[in-house]
Amino acid sequence: MAGTKFLAAIGAALTLAAAAPPAVPPQPVAAPAPAPTRAPNFVVLLADDLALMDLGIYGGEARTPHIDALARRGRMFGRYYSSPLCSPSRAMLLTGLDNHRTGVSTIPEVIPKEHVGKKGYTLRFEPGVTTISARLKQRGYRTYMTGKWHLGHDAGDLPNAHGFDRSFVLDASGADNWEQKSYMPYYATAPWFEDGKPATLPKDFYSSRFLVDQMIDYLGKDDPQKPFFAYIGFQAIHIPVQAPPEFTRKYKDSYREGWAAMRKARWQRAQASGLIPEGAPLADPPKGARRWESLPPEEQALFARHMAINAGMIEAMDHHIGRLVDHLKRTGQYDNTVFVFTSDNGPEPSNPLATSRTMQWWLDNNGYSVSADNWGGKGTYAFIGPEFANAAASPGALFKFYASEGGLHVPMVMAGPGIAPAPPSMAMATVTDIAPTLFALAGGQADADAFDGRSLVPLLTGQSETVRSPEVATGFEVSGNAALFKGSYKLVRNLKPYGDGVWRLFDIATDPSETRDLSKAEPAKFRELMADYRAYAKRNGVLEMPDGYDSTVQIAKNTVRKMAARYWWVLLVAGVFLVALLYGLVRLVRRRGRLRPA
Repeated sequence: MAGTKFLAAIGAALTLAAAAPPAVPPQPVAAPAPAPTRAPNFVVLLADDLALMDLGIYGGEARTPHIDALARRGRMFGRYYSSPLCSPSRAMLLTGLDNHRTGVSTIPEVIPKEHVGKKGYTLRFEPGVTTISARLKQRGYRTYMTGKWHLGHDAGDLPNAHGFDRSFVLDASGADNWEQKSYMPYYATAPWFEDGKPATLPKDFYSSRFLVDQMIDYLGKDDPQKPFFAYIGFQAIHIPVQAPPEFTRKYKDSYREGWAAMRKARWQRAQASGLIPEGAPLADPPKGARRWESLPPEEQALFARHMAINAGMIEAMDHHIGRLVDHLKRTGQYDNTVFVFTSDNGPEPSNPLATSRTMQWWLDNNGYSVSADNWGGKGTYAFIGPEFANAAASPGALFKFYASEGGLHVPMVMAGPGIAPAPPSMAMATVTDIAPTLFALAGGQADADAFDGRSLVPLLTGQSETVRSPEVATGFEVSGNAALFKGSYKLVRNLKPYGDGVWRLFDIATDPSETRDLSKAEPAKFRELMADYRAYAKRNGVLEMPDGYDSTVQIAKNTVRKMAARYWWVLLVAGVFLVALLYGLVRLVRRRGRLRPA
């Protein structure tokens, strides 16, 4: 019932937005979809740091007509969860396994030295881990990837060693969208690779356009009679947020009322559409969040402009997805192609300039500008910060990296042959369900322990409206931030700087913003889920975090170590120079002492 209301009401609810997409007409529940008569193609489209309600069809301000059309053609999900961080989510998507079982428990930027090299924490696919690309390749599929990889680039780590025939990928947490350069001091440059070898970007590079162009090029070069698996990891909308001005200027007035107004408006639209229950409370802003009214006008203008660029970057991604869809239609492949669109985690809260003056110096010396005069073009360094990230994550709490709803709860759309057009599903689904679903749609029969996730095929074909029974516990953990779902209950813990390390219990069916801790009111349920979490952690090899762990402190430490290793020779030269200088000063003092008259 909630799913039908979600689809039927969302068009009316969107009138509350400053720039509302077209209304979405209601759709009846479809009869079970017929199975494809031949092996389907697969296109997996992964956005970076996209919030649950960022897409037009979910109630966002950005215009996303091509993704919206896929949602209307197939199924959109109202309770889909990913991990709260990029690399673990990508590893889970590609394998159908919990991130710790893949070897990619977290990312290099935030791993503490106590975990480095431990099983599950090698930050690369460990021996015995099989990707969906490798499984499909064994079934005769052509396999291609373009975009963000971030799963290692040492020998045997890149896509060409994990089942991809062709690939053009970035192995970093992010990079510039207009040039081949780093976006943070941790990286010396932007490490792009084609088919396992270092690659150079073209001079007319823009990330979303290039990644689609490259994929279209790959699709046109091999046997068209063989089915294909195409995976695009967009840089949109990771820092630095950048997009062509023809997309960003449309949103110049959309965010001038500030983050509190945006968070409230999305919360209202989520209720009106049935995404959350009417009257569900909205969590307070995270600790330390500033009031929009406290900012000087020039800073308000800067963040409103950054959000305009953010929306424009979403629309630009959607535009280029439309180009890929048009290509598949022209070549007669669209009707036999299953599309998956989702995000790796919730919105990015970082404000690089709030941490240290060193970052401003680095930006100035690397050709970046942070200014309300920018529209997203080359040299722009835009970010939305924690307050707008929390607003984007509405109606959820917090944002990327944290196990609250704002970090885990993201959009997901599937469409294509074998998928019955139907109202949005409110069944809980997870990122580990993608690989087993694609494998099943391809006709594969997996071993019982091949995947941690579950096939969504019964749901997609109209044979079932559930994926997991209420008795099944589903866990997530990245760098100490952890959650466990069981029925409508959610156990969650978040660490510094936005968490306090305390376990809390919520009923997200009635309290999706996680405002009422039930651990004291329902102690038996709290103990039950704590036992379930301990079993999950033991089963998957989750390591406890060092005392006092703070991700922002850790990334600073790891960046210093990385730069010291990179510039050791500079430190050596500086050390030699300093020793020589001190030696000279000592000799000078001694000489003057000898020359002093008696």
